[in-house]
Amino acid sequence: METPPRDPQLWRMALDRAEFKSSLVTYALVNALLWSIWALTGQEARPIPWPMWVAVFWGIGLVLKGIKMYAGFGPEQQSEREYEKLIRRRESRL
Repeated sequence: METPPRDPQLWRMALDRAEFKSSLVTYALVNALLWSIWALTGQEARPIPWPMWVAVFWGIGLVLKGIKMYAGFGPEQQSEREYEKLIRRRESRL
């Protein structure tokens, strides 16, 4: 049984989303490890927990990447919207 050919744009989006999900798992595991190390080694020494900086800044990057992947703000989606606008504009002139 033959599989139908893949739409290159959809395949790229699927790969990007799979990579994003992998990044989320890595983020969770690394942060769990860092917070565990902090909890086991002198957490009273500093008023601000050092793993917080990793979690916050890495988390901001992941949120922005997630918005790009799932909210349609990526370059492919924006290009597609612009292309559709141009097509509609051209058809309205005819």
